[in-house]
Amino acid sequence: DDSRIVQSDWHNCLKLGYDVRNKCWPDWMESCLKDAGIPHPLDKDGGAIPMQVVSPGVPLGTIRKSMAEKLGLKDGVVVVGGTTDSNAAFFAAAGVEQSFGTAVTSLGSTTAIKLLSRQYVEDADRGIYSHRFPSFEEDSANETSEAWLVGGASNVGCAVFRFLGFSNDELEELSSHIDPEEDSLLEYYPLVKTGERFPLADSEKKPVLEPVPDSRQEYLHGLLQSMSNIEKEGFRSLKELGAPLPTIVWSCGGGSNNRVWSQMRQ
Repeated sequence: DDSRIVQSDWHNCLKLGYDVRNKCWPDWMESCLKDAGIPHPLDKDGGAIPMQVVSPGVPLGTIRKSMAEKLGLKDGVVVVGGTTDSNAAFFAAAGVEQSFGTAVTSLGSTTAIKLLSRQYVEDADRGIYSHRFPSFEEDSANETSEAWLVGGASNVGCAVFRFLGFSNDELEELSSHIDPEEDSLLEYYPLVKTGERFPLADSEKKPVLEPVPDSRQEYLHGLLQSMSNIEKEGFRSLKELGAPLPTIVWSCGGGSNNRVWSQMRQ
């Protein structure tokens, strides 16, 4: 049987244009596909977008026996709806102790913020969007409630340290001499190239990496503080749109290993 049903999940389909609030493909997209002569997703021959979009974690079926053998898997392996990288980081870092206000910041080459919110928020001018949370149970009523993983991703992140020639050993050594309670007088916007997504969507945003002080420790202090301020601005922007302030912020990614930076971010 060569027929196939193309399936996916809410999270991976969001940026394809899937309407996560109404859980359907929008009329405008279906009209565009029709005008372009592209088959409707529900046509028997399939189309350009998934025919079925489910919650992350929902079983989609079992892997074909021939494919299981090819991949060295057991027969009958269940395939479920997936998620995206920063959402997966949220689930991994927050674990099962998730409540409204739980947040996770991924400190990798870029910086991604995810916050569990009752309120759907969206602002293209600030690079803010909402993923539908797979399911959420009220502690009191034990009833499923609508919930959202809101946030965005900044192009500012740990990639700037390599860009500026900081080694892991140097980062560890210099950080150990920084007082996290002391404010740096230096202000930067540490992008590695032009363009920012969040908390301001600006394709023309320029990196600000100067002035460069004589002391590498002072330079690192200013960079870390500036990156912390951008994270704080991200949470403030979410609050302005109706999301809660974080009650707890978990961290993941390489930057989370820097204890001094973690103290500065508090």
